Amino acid sequence: MEKAAIVTAEIELLTAIKTADVEVLDKMLHQDLLFNMPDGQTITKEFDLQSYRSGKMKIDSLEAFDQVINVIDDSAVVAVTISLKGTYDQNPINGVFRYIRVWKQFNENLKVIAGSCTQLA
Repeated sequence: MEKAAIVTAEIELLTAIKTADVEVLDKMLHQDLLFNMPDGQTITKEFDLQSYRSGKMKIDSLEAFDQVINVIDDSAVVAVTISLKGTYDQNPINGVFRYIRVWKQFNENLKVIAGSCTQLA
C-alpha cells in the first residue's frame, strides 16, 4: 500500500462527507467500523450513514490540514486536523478537530475500519 493511495482515499472520503454522499460513504466505511466521537460516544457505520441519510448531519465547510500518514503492511493510520462548520440535528458544529482514522486494504478497496475525533478548539 502506498501513501498516495491513502491521500486519494482521504480526499474522496472528505468530499463524500461534505456532500453527504451516502453511496460513497457506504463503500468506504467497513461494515464493522467503530468510531469514537468527541463526546465519548462510539458510533457504527450504520449510525453514521443514517445521520447523513436523514439530513441530521449538514456540513457547510470542511478544511483538512496537518495530515500525517503511517502505512503499516495492508493498513494505514491517518492523523489529520479538520476545521469544520455545520450542524447536527440543527445544533451548530463549529470547531477544529483532530481525527485519527485506520484504513485497511480489502481486495481492491480501501476501507476505514476505525476512527476517533477530539475537539481542539
